[in-house]
Amino acid sequence: MKMLSIIFRNAFRHKLRSFLTIVGIATAVMAFGLLRTVVGAWNTGVANSAENRMIVRNRVSFIFPLPMTNRAEILRVPGVSDATWANWFGGQYGDVNDFKNFWPRYAIDPDTWFQVYPEFEVPADQLKAFQADRSGAILGAKTAAKHNFKIGDVITMNGDIFPGTWQFTVRGIYHGKEPSTDETAMFFQWNYLYESLKQSSPGRDLGAGWFVLKIDRPDDMAKVATLVDTMYTNSRAPTKTESEKAFQQGFVAMSGAIITSLEVISFVIIGIILLVLANTIVMAVRERTREYAVLKTLGFTGRHVLMFILGEAMIIGMFGGVLGVLLTFPIVKGFASMPMAFFPLNGVSLGTVVLALIVAGLCGLAAAAVPAFRAARMPIVSGLRTVG
Repeated sequence: MKMLSIIFRNAFRHKLRSFLTIVGIATAVMAFGLLRTVVGAWNTGVANSAENRMIVRNRVSFIFPLPMTNRAEILRVPGVSDATWANWFGGQYGDVNDFKNFWPRYAIDPDTWFQVYPEFEVPADQLKAFQADRSGAILGAKTAAKHNFKIGDVITMNGDIFPGTWQFTVRGIYHGKEPSTDETAMFFQWNYLYESLKQSSPGRDLGAGWFVLKIDRPDDMAKVATLVDTMYTNSRAPTKTESEKAFQQGFVAMSGAIITSLEVISFVIIGIILLVLANTIVMAVRERTREYAVLKTLGFTGRHVLMFILGEAMIIGMFGGVLGVLLTFPIVKGFASMPMAFFPLNGVSLGTVVLALIVAGLCGLAAAAVPAFRAARMPIVSGLRTVG
């Protein structure tokens, strides 16, 4: 207990310097935790992919549609229990330069979409009202709350992929079955898009942007993919069928450079923690070299000196780590309330908290290792001659 008391007192002998060091470490740990949370959120779509869903898209490019007749043919493939489809709509709401006005918008089949995606929970009466209204829409709870949209509100948008002025009536608000389920999307009837384009652009072939298949057994995915793609090998729209997880990973891979940059930066922050803490420890050891020599003359060993220095670094590092972790939660919560539709943040994971604390502790040991061993091995006479 006396050893711990000495270590603790030494750690806070220079209160201002210790405080500034702890704040510096806490800031770095907070940034580390935020970046790790963002990287994790970017991969949320992959982690939340259903094991029994597959995506069928145009093999040439995702932007090319597939014939609607494909659905009936795909449903006859052994192992496929249901199939729905969707198109990316895009569109512009309000000020196009304000990113908070963006959220994902999809034209879907109202009768099958929510059967294939049970994680999007819509009250039965709202779903029925949506299915009965050609221009109806269902919004995610986060988007509805952010823009204060309510049931019955009319949302006006300007089309970009599909030109024109579009009006959607909010008929329902969905919530995620799990905390990590995306609640930012908007769904509206594919028939509304089809019928409107038929009038405004009669020569334009809409088709389905992609099909989503519900599979009886996940083990049959490879067989189903082969059967579906073989059917359309020589068609005007050859297909690529893959698991939902692989499909999501494809989108994440497009942002691979960004994710890698964030991961590199998060580990650069570890170096910053080391430098901040090492500077404090080196200064403290230099100032107390004669004290350590006196302690040795009183019977303390080099091992005791080593424990004093390493313990001091660990205390400062862990204080900074704990403070940084505590600050990470409100920072992440603040970022989660901002318009981040591509990768919604769902809170700081336990793994991130543990990793941040381990990093702070290990950085404390690493920063103090060299000066601690030097002080422990320094001869008493050399230590007494040292002027700090």
